[in-house]
Amino acid sequence: MAVSPGSVNQCFGADIQSDKTIMAFGDSLVAGYGLKTEDAFPAQLEAKLKAEGLAVKVINAGVSGDTSSDGLNRLEWNLAHVKPGYVILIMGGNDMLRAIDPAITRANLQKMMNILKSHHIPVLIAGMKAFTNLGPQFATAYASMYKDIAGKDGAVLYPFYLDGVAMKPDLNQEDGIHPNKDGVAVIVDRILPDVKKLLAQKGSTWTSSNENPSK
Repeated sequence: MAVSPGSVNQCFGADIQSDKTIMAFGDSLVAGYGLKTEDAFPAQLEAKLKAEGLAVKVINAGVSGDTSSDGLNRLEWNLAHVKPGYVILIMGGNDMLRAIDPAITRANLQKMMNILKSHHIPVLIAGMKAFTNLGPQFATAYASMYKDIAGKDGAVLYPFYLDGVAMKPDLNQEDGIHPNKDGVAVIVDRILPDVKKLLAQKGSTWTSSNENPSK
C-alpha cells in the first residue's frame, strides 16, 4: 500500500514534542493492518503503559507494505514531525516476504539506527524471523541481523516481534501473517518489560543540537 507522507501525518495530528513520546516505526505490523485503530500495537501499548501508571504517548508511524528501504526513505520525515523521545523499530518483515537479500535489509536497518543515534534517540529494535523455506542461509542471516545491530548500537533488543503469536491461528487474522486484536495483546504483554527498559533511558528532548545533527 502506497502512503504519502501527508497522509501518514493524519495519524499524528499536530506535531508532537515530548521525551515521553514513543514513535512505533514500521510496516503493517505497526500500522494495524486489518484492525481498528484502537486495536493496533501502538494504541494497545499506550493503553497498557497508562494502566501501569506510565503517561507515555505512543505514535503510530507504521505504513503497510513498507520494506526497510521504504522505511529508511521516510524516517527523517517522520522524526521531524513527531520529535519522539524514543523509537520502537519494527522493520524487515516485508523484506523477508519478498526474499530481498538480507544484506540489503541489514544495511538499511543500520542506516536507520545511525540516523536515530544522530538524534540521540534511545531505540528498541524488534526482530523478525525468516521462513524456513527461504533456505538455511537466509534464515541464519535474519537470526543474527537484529542481535548484531542492537549490540553494536546499544539498542534494547526484543528478538522476535511475533513471539508467542506466529503460527497460532487463534491469534492471527485469516492471512496467517497479521495478528488479530488478541494477538496484538499478547505481543504487548511480552514486549512490555523491554519497553520499560527503553523508557528507563533518558529520552531525546529535541534541542537544536539533535534536531540538526549535522550542524
